[in-house]
Amino acid sequence: MKVKNFKDLFFSRTHDFLDIYLTSQCSRSPHTIKAYRDALTVLRRYITSKGLSLKEFSFDDCNRDFLLGFMEYLQETGYEKTSCNQRLAAIKAYMWYVADGDISLQQNALSVSRVPFLRTPDKEKETLSEECLKALFTAPAKNKRGIRDATIMIILYDSAIRLSELLGLMTSDVNLQKDIPYLRIRGKGDRERIVSLSDNTADHLRNYMNLYHGPDSPEIKQLFYTVIHEQVHPMSPGNVARIIDKYVRIIRPSHPELPENVHPHMFRRTRATNLYQNSVELELVSRILGHASTQTTRIYAKPSLEMLKAAMDKSTPGLNAEEPLWPDDEDEFARICGLR
Repeated sequence: MKVKNFKDLFFSRTHDFLDIYLTSQCSRSPHTIKAYRDALTVLRRYITSKGLSLKEFSFDDCNRDFLLGFMEYLQETGYEKTSCNQRLAAIKAYMWYVADGDISLQQNALSVSRVPFLRTPDKEKETLSEECLKALFTAPAKNKRGIRDATIMIILYDSAIRLSELLGLMTSDVNLQKDIPYLRIRGKGDRERIVSLSDNTADHLRNYMNLYHGPDSPEIKQLFYTVIHEQVHPMSPGNVARIIDKYVRIIRPSHPELPENVHPHMFRRTRATNLYQNSVELELVSRILGHASTQTTRIYAKPSLEMLKAAMDKSTPGLNAEEPLWPDDEDEFARICGLR
């Protein structure tokens, strides 16, 4: 049976939700809005695959059983469990947005909210060792392109910046003249933060600026850019990923302990973990990372083996002070064990 009223159709409020509510009223980042739009687009494909028409699919049709089937479809299609959960969260958020504006749909939103998220195993988040970091930073050649590549990797680590934030940096966001050089970073939700740079990173950045933003350089506001067919473009995420992969392949033979998939975010995770393991307070780490809550930062609070050992030694001081039960003499030890 066809739905006569447009307002009863499931997708009747998606435009307002994505392009007005999230964008103008909530000031969500473009990446967040894209994730919500992708989730609703994938749901649309599932609806079509079931032989249903968007002109007929209503809020009543998007019930608990339908979304349980949608979650099965996502897994069968090859989506990771975390991706499935992100899409489900976006649909739930949309349903509550609609229900807030139409009380008659609150029961629908409540039904959708009862769809459980998939259980995901807690995986150990990989980081880069100090030796691997040094190898990556020194792998690029000393020519113009190599200096650019090294600067990108060093900034990714030293400032613990997100990839989107790195590519959003303007030359005006770089301040190397102060006693303490820093970057002005625009993060999620248009929140700005200032992150200081080490002297070594500042030196790399000065060198890069002289080469890529000097008198003879193209006029572009973005700090990092590429030139393709004599056209200047802001650098893309894919370019950064390829730069990192290039040097990972170079150093892997001598560093087999490198994680299988080294990506830009791993530099941020490694920096955050190193800060925590070097006794930097979690609130300060949170501020450096640009997190709105320290609860988010806790995923990086990975204790080192030294920290774990120190904690265990503190809890059992008497045990650590005891003398071993066996003698140092090898022959006596063998006799106690019943050997000859």
